[in-house]
Amino acid sequence: MSAVWAHFKIREDDSSKADCKLCSAKVSRGGKESTSFNTSNLIKHLKTHHSAEYTQFSQAKQANQQPTLTQVLQKREKMSGDNPRALKITEGIAYFIALDDQPLSAVENIGFRHLLGILEPRYEIPSRHHITTAMLPKVFHDVKKQVSGLLRDVSAVSFTTDIWSSSVCPMSLLSLTVQWIDDNFSLRHATLQAKPFRGSHTSKAIADAFDGMLQTWCIPKTSVHVVLRDNARNMIKGMNDAGLPSLPCAAHTLQLVVHEGLLSQRSVADALAIGRKIVGHFKHSPLAYSCLEDIQLEIGQPAKRLQQDKRALGVFVSEHELPDNLTAHQWALLEKVVTVLGPFEELTRKVSSSEAMAADVIPAVTVLQRFLSRETDDDHGIKTMKGTLAAAVRRRFSDVEEQPLYSIATLLDPRYKNLFFSNTNTAANAKEMLMRELLRSSGEEENHDLHEPPARKPRRDQASSSLDSIFDEIADEQAPVSLNRAQVGSTAQLETYGETTISREDKPLQYWAVNKVRFPTLAKMASRYLSAPCSSVDSERLFSSVSHIVNEDRNRITADHAEMILFIKKNLPLILPKST
Repeated sequence: MSAVWAHFKIREDDSSKADCKLCSAKVSRGGKESTSFNTSNLIKHLKTHHSAEYTQFSQAKQANQQPTLTQVLQKREKMSGDNPRALKITEGIAYFIALDDQPLSAVENIGFRHLLGILEPRYEIPSRHHITTAMLPKVFHDVKKQVSGLLRDVSAVSFTTDIWSSSVCPMSLLSLTVQWIDDNFSLRHATLQAKPFRGSHTSKAIADAFDGMLQTWCIPKTSVHVVLRDNARNMIKGMNDAGLPSLPCAAHTLQLVVHEGLLSQRSVADALAIGRKIVGHFKHSPLAYSCLEDIQLEIGQPAKRLQQDKRALGVFVSEHELPDNLTAHQWALLEKVVTVLGPFEELTRKVSSSEAMAADVIPAVTVLQRFLSRETDDDHGIKTMKGTLAAAVRRRFSDVEEQPLYSIATLLDPRYKNLFFSNTNTAANAKEMLMRELLRSSGEEENHDLHEPPARKPRRDQASSSLDSIFDEIADEQAPVSLNRAQVGSTAQLETYGETTISREDKPLQYWAVNKVRFPTLAKMASRYLSAPCSSVDSERLFSSVSHIVNEDRNRITADHAEMILFIKKNLPLILPKST
């Protein structure tokens, strides 16, 4: 039936005429006999009196027309390689391989080829060789161009770095991730390289590799605020040899502290050794693990891997054998260990977050030292371990308050300012360092004295963790140190800025986004010092992705291709449309 009948209805009393549904006009169907009926008059009426509806009718009529033989053949003909739609699909395949950790051989998989054949029969699926040699390099260079554009006008950047070696093939990579604060005071992240790192990992090799990576990205060393690295000697010396300021990963340092503490007390070490045996037993025996799972469900516990399932494990031991078992005393001992190590876990999670800054380190260390210095009734049996933890924290973080990269960052974080320094002298020294930096950057003369105004930070309503109450306690003992001189220039900004702190739940970068006009010199310095992370976790996350790219099924992939895929995977989300 013609689409024109959407606008007409045959009259019941006279089938030779039709009523227009739009204007109720009676329109002849072309004659009195049914053999002469047609739709010409109806179409003419629609064209003359209802132009909008006639346009819709014409479009529908054109859409319903039978395709010509040429059109049918064109739909069956394969698209050329330079067809815009074909190029877009091929680019999408490269994205799919990089973003979803797919092997390069995915284009050869029967299921994948079948799916594309349904979605677009005219598309000629490229070979693995084409994806590897042409498409991946093209996408890599396109993404690199976009990332370079993001970094073009950035005056200060901070890096993380680490070295990864594959367990399935002879491949090592040196990472370089970057973060910076943009003009809107948003923290930005990008992955610059996972550079193939052949040969011995000496400090000279690391320094040379860093020089090469900075040259590749046209980043002068004067723009490098800091590099976060692990505590290995070759990495420390490599940064020094390259002339780059660097800091150790706070999360790694905390784990070294924990390791020292656990090994310091024989009774704790013995209990942990038994715990490892028990965990190993369930890990290597599917039958034992299934039995433990059944017991957990029977006693109303969620089925989970071994953590602190004392009750479920007790039932298991009564019915099955274990290579070793914990005594009641050892269970009690480990419960105390868990309590003491709780703040370490909390702080490790905090400093490992993507928003953590170097400014978080001094407050974290101060609060941790306060926690470990307190004696409680639960210390019995673990005093040696607790004392070792406290000593290790003091030793491994002994110079954090003397490091401008930490101390100035802490002062420029409006949540902390001077409240969490260990004493008034170190707070005053940090303030002096900040003032010298301000005067140097602004070209003003140095002339200032210290005084303490009676301002306080806002309190939270209720502590939400074991450390929150200590944070509040320390903050209440201090008042922000401010500098007093004639209210001009940078010092005037610092005087006003030092009046009070914001809540620890607030976002420091949001504070600077709002106050950058009020404190322009301080804001510029904050954008530099608060760009520094406090851990190298970004690089560790990067190498976690590498393990999906280079595995037993993809152990023939070259280091160069692994770097390209990793670069695309990590940076493509930065430039793809948000709805993608």
